[in-house]
Amino acid sequence: MTRDKLNYKLLLFLKVFFIYFLVSIKSYSDDSAIKNNLIVLGNDDAPVKIKIFSSLTCPHCANFHMEVIPEIEKNYVKFGKVQLIFLDFPLDLASLNASKLLHCLDKKKQIKFLGTIYENQAKWTSGSDLSEINNNLKEMVKDLGISPTEFEKCLNNETVENNILNIRIEGQRKYSINSTPTIIINEKKFEGSTDFKNMKKKIDKLI
Repeated sequence: MTRDKLNYKLLLFLKVFFIYFLVSIKSYSDDSAIKNNLIVLGNDDAPVKIKIFSSLTCPHCANFHMEVIPEIEKNYVKFGKVQLIFLDFPLDLASLNASKLLHCLDKKKQIKFLGTIYENQAKWTSGSDLSEINNNLKEMVKDLGISPTEFEKCLNNETVENNILNIRIEGQRKYSINSTPTIIINEKKFEGSTDFKNMKKKIDKLI
């Protein structure tokens, strides 16, 4: 791991610790803000609800999103059997910044953004430092309607950042998350390989 990546993780840790400290003082987190920032595919009354905690710089998360999500969507979501809930669990500052952009977008563009960010993950994360990575992101999101001015405004939006970190804190506290992707099916952590074959076995038992 490079020194820059270690620094990204350390700075993120400090941000998370600070938000956790504030939440502890208040004895609550802003649940309404968290709910309003959820990205959801599928019906609210689906019998199976799958929460996906992921980091946008995580290669395993990219693989899950590109290989497994389409199969779940095709076989279950479209028939009202599964609802997918995408949740942020950034592992470094680069992923935190990408998550900020995700939540600055119109709801209708967020799923497309997730596909774009994961498909091009190797490209935009290849910068030598955070500034270069941010420039890569800035170019990528132009097609999604985020201008350079809006890009900078989004990255400096403390409300969006705090909402993302609150989701991360609540996820870790509630589900003891220590890696990504972490999959929660009907409020129980999914153990084992997250390939579609294993996911299918679990889903079929619940519908």
